[in-house]
Amino acid sequence: MDHHFKVLHKDTETAARAAVLTTNRGLVHTPVFMPVATQGTVKAVTERDLVEIGTECMLSNTYHLYLRPGLPTFEKFGGLNNFMKHQGPILTDSGGFQVYSLSRLRKITDSGVHFASHIDGSPHFFTPEKVIDYQASIGSSIWTCLDVCVKNPASRADALDALKKTKKWAERAKIHFDEKTRHIPRAERPQLFGIIQGSIYTDLRAEAAKHMAELGVDGFAVGGLSVGESKAQMMESLGAVMDNLPKDKPVYFMGLGTPEDIWNSVELGVDMFDCVLPTRNARNGQALTSAGKLYIKNAPFKNDESPLDAECDCICCRNYSKAYLSHLFKAGEILASQLISIHNLRFLINQTKIMRLAIAGGTFKQAKKSFMDAYL
Repeated sequence: MDHHFKVLHKDTETAARAAVLTTNRGLVHTPVFMPVATQGTVKAVTERDLVEIGTECMLSNTYHLYLRPGLPTFEKFGGLNNFMKHQGPILTDSGGFQVYSLSRLRKITDSGVHFASHIDGSPHFFTPEKVIDYQASIGSSIWTCLDVCVKNPASRADALDALKKTKKWAERAKIHFDEKTRHIPRAERPQLFGIIQGSIYTDLRAEAAKHMAELGVDGFAVGGLSVGESKAQMMESLGAVMDNLPKDKPVYFMGLGTPEDIWNSVELGVDMFDCVLPTRNARNGQALTSAGKLYIKNAPFKNDESPLDAECDCICCRNYSKAYLSHLFKAGEILASQLISIHNLRFLINQTKIMRLAIAGGTFKQAKKSFMDAYL
């Protein structure tokens, strides 16, 4: 039994659950949505805003932080938390997604990944062991294993090759993690999440899940989905993973941020989510609301006195009208991005709170139907 993860409530009709994850920097109540601070900042959002909207955990990226500002800076400041003045737990991605997204700048070998920096072209070599060391310097609360994320669509041969490397790298990462953290008291120790790959091939996903379960990591991260496959393929692949994981450890769906997908994934038992969607879309004028998505630049909002979402309690909805936000966006004012980003993040964080309450109250399916009926 993992004493760092305690399931508080289980839904009687689905696999949805409400739990609490104990980290070395505080508690994380799940289901949880984690804002993305790729480079040590959530775009257009201040630390004060993150606290106010109820952020319990956030995500940063090992690859980007390794390149800039660089590990010596984190060592000087005593880690990313002190550097960015953030009190709560931070989960760091391993850089494996950059294997996927920066494919023109890297070469994968059995030993690791050779990168050419997207900043200045300088050469770098990521291995499973080095990525553990990098995360130690960053000082995050939850670390992830280096993995290989394949493009969609991927041939079975490519998906199998990537999975074989991911499994071997996870084994190496776990050994090095144990050596690196053995001297740290359990309550102060970071946690290691293993990343599960396999593309859209359900047998490969099941194999990956079983392997990671046997490895004894602290939690599981589902990678390589929400990268262009169909919704049906995504949910079928996720189902194959969830069917083969133990129920006493947290499961994190990497890069998933549409509210309807989060509801559907929580129903299958997923606990943690992150995505750049709420802030990226905010910068393009899209707001997530309980009545669906809206684009603030559209003509009907020019003189609309109502808030983005009457059900939302964020600073944006408490103080500003759609008309004002429409004006800011059309005028190219930075404040539009700030306010809509805060709102979108609060919306998703509040959705996960609604889920937790519904699971505890035995009304998850009804709550999900109410959300879907209003949103879609």
